[in-house]
Amino acid sequence: MAAKRRLLTAKWHHLAMLNYEIAPDVLVPYLPRGTELDFFHGKTYVSIVGFQFLRTRILGVPIPWHCNFDEVNLRFYVRRRSYGTTRRGVCFIKELVPRLAVAKIANWLYNENYQAVAMRHQINRTDSTGPHVSYQWKQEQRWQGLTLTAQATLQLPAPGSFEEFIAEHYWGYTPQRDGGTVEYEVQHPPWKIWPATNADLNCDVASLYGEPFIKPLRNLASAFLAEGSPISVSMPSKIC
Repeated sequence: MAAKRRLLTAKWHHLAMLNYEIAPDVLVPYLPRGTELDFFHGKTYVSIVGFQFLRTRILGVPIPWHCNFDEVNLRFYVRRRSYGTTRRGVCFIKELVPRLAVAKIANWLYNENYQAVAMRHQINRTDSTGPHVSYQWKQEQRWQGLTLTAQATLQLPAPGSFEEFIAEHYWGYTPQRDGGTVEYEVQHPPWKIWPATNADLNCDVASLYGEPFIKPLRNLASAFLAEGSPISVSMPSKIC
């Protein structure tokens, strides 16, 4: 199989991952053709992920004023069988960024549901405790967002753990306007994580994600903070 051409390189940093159990039938309308839902111990999950996009380059070129920014997304987990292996990936329901050009390019290239909004973040660290992070966005004329306070211990997730299931997905899948699906590869080393001591989501879920997500996003299943790393994202390719 030929190597995929890189479209984007960056560093993803301080990934706050808030994870929620959700009924599979809520996700089926968003499922790209050619993929199936990925389960962990018989359950399906969505995650709200806030992180920093740093040193961003498109086809190796930095775009002025668009290299460093925040993103917050709502994603769920899928898999696809290809070349005798199972590719574990993510699908995005909605992605928030503070740059209109980033949203337009991503929507055009991948047909993903990006929205440009005002955003801000805060990251506090001390020598004796883990990081405290906050990612906020402005919706309906007020600041909303997520917060996470982490333990001091930074380590790789245990093999087969829930944290490994959430963090270790290396493919993205997006439904297209013609009913098909595109696939892209995300390359990065395994991420070390800080377990969370506290995490909270404060937003109008109905207006941001829709009424089917109100109840699932009330009950946090787990949360952790991933350290992040340099990443690369391939050009999208159509699979069906």
